[in-house]
Amino acid sequence: MLTVLLILIPFIAGLIAFGLKGSGPKMLAMISSLATVATAIGAWCRFGTARESLSLVANWIPQLGSQFSVGLDGMGMMLCLLTALAFLLVFITINNREFDRPGSFYGLMLLSQAGLTGVFTAFDALQFYIFWELALIPVYFLCSMWGGEKRIAVTFKFFVYTFVGSLLMLVGIIYLYTQSPDHSFSWNSFTHLPLSGEQQNWLFWLFFVAFAIKMPVFPFHTWQPDTYEQSPTPATMILSGVMVKMGLFGLIRWLLPVLPQGAQLWTDVAIVLSIIGIIYASCIAMVQSDLKRLIAYSSIAHIGLMSAAIFSRTEQGLQGALLQMFNHGVNIIGLWIIVEIIQQRLKVKNMDELGGIAQKAPRMAIFLVIISLANIGLPLTNGFIGEFLMFSGLFQYNHWFMAIAGLGIILAAVYTLNMIQKVIFGNSNTLTDTTTDLQPGEALALSLVVIIILVLGLYPKPMLDLVSSTTDLLLKA
Repeated sequence: MLTVLLILIPFIAGLIAFGLKGSGPKMLAMISSLATVATAIGAWCRFGTARESLSLVANWIPQLGSQFSVGLDGMGMMLCLLTALAFLLVFITINNREFDRPGSFYGLMLLSQAGLTGVFTAFDALQFYIFWELALIPVYFLCSMWGGEKRIAVTFKFFVYTFVGSLLMLVGIIYLYTQSPDHSFSWNSFTHLPLSGEQQNWLFWLFFVAFAIKMPVFPFHTWQPDTYEQSPTPATMILSGVMVKMGLFGLIRWLLPVLPQGAQLWTDVAIVLSIIGIIYASCIAMVQSDLKRLIAYSSIAHIGLMSAAIFSRTEQGLQGALLQMFNHGVNIIGLWIIVEIIQQRLKVKNMDELGGIAQKAPRMAIFLVIISLANIGLPLTNGFIGEFLMFSGLFQYNHWFMAIAGLGIILAAVYTLNMIQKVIFGNSNTLTDTTTDLQPGEALALSLVVIIILVLGLYPKPMLDLVSSTTDLLLKA
């Protein structure tokens, strides 16, 4: 029942928000996010002792062999917790902001949360696809209605990419359904299909392209920087912190267990594309002056490493990727919170126009330094252990792949430290002289992020224990 509540709370709240006016939608969103976080923590507490109670299977569309099947394994539990936490952080950060048509804005945000949670809990392929679309459609409207000057062209590009990927995945799902002896969409049925190697070889690309677009992985990444730049920052936080994890989740939940021979054949190709993305995105990030685009390319590089580690199919690589899915989500949302604060205070995103913020906003400067260093994997922060495990897994698979991917660490340090220098250090100017330090809500959101960074950096065992069951299941398949 707790799993269903994780979906129902934001879904019902989102529908209600459309009919509210004034401060009503904002208050409802905050109450909904707090209730969802409490439910997620409750599910985590019960995970080790009463896992069966976190699953539900009910008749849904029996004529098609589709059931409403939700459940939580370690990976799903971790990502549901990340989703609940991410939306809470976003709503705390924007508590003092006013949006046109607040009912529509908060309603779409909450519907997207329901769709994301549905994706991470689905064990029926048709249900997975429906929630996949439910998570994407609200974000499309958020970007097109509250985005920047180029939002129409950018959201159209975003729509084309995601529509093509979704269509390819739907074709693959329907084909697998026709091959199942019991004509079922269930995960168990799909993972036991007697597919030939030839079938798996071409089916692999239907699913991989859909997931690669969502992550995104080179060369399917070109929608992301433009979308991040033009989207309203709250939507960008969700896109970058949570929604890109849908692609990584799809690899682990559906592609690798359902098409193991296809994945085995194309593993090297997938890893090479991922590593190209790491180096390419890092080099592009180094020459960016726009804060949003820098963080966007940084995210592409981080996701590329997670994708490569997943395809290494080693225990350490998979554990590192799963752990980093959570840590990256927390860290990148922390960076977006600071970008949102700077953009709202100063109305600029160009780093060349900034500088000296530490003199006027020392608390913001401290938070930016800690979160930025966690994002590049500094020891004793949450980003370190995940990156260490991923590189260890890649080294076990192919030491040359690890060596090339490792260049991303050096490049990440270059563009991150350069960003810190340009934004907060140096002399202030007439623009940054007007900066004020953090408001209570902003300080609370960033404090939560830093607490998670330090706690998981010093003691990552609870999160590793949570995802160990998923790793063991994949390695035994």
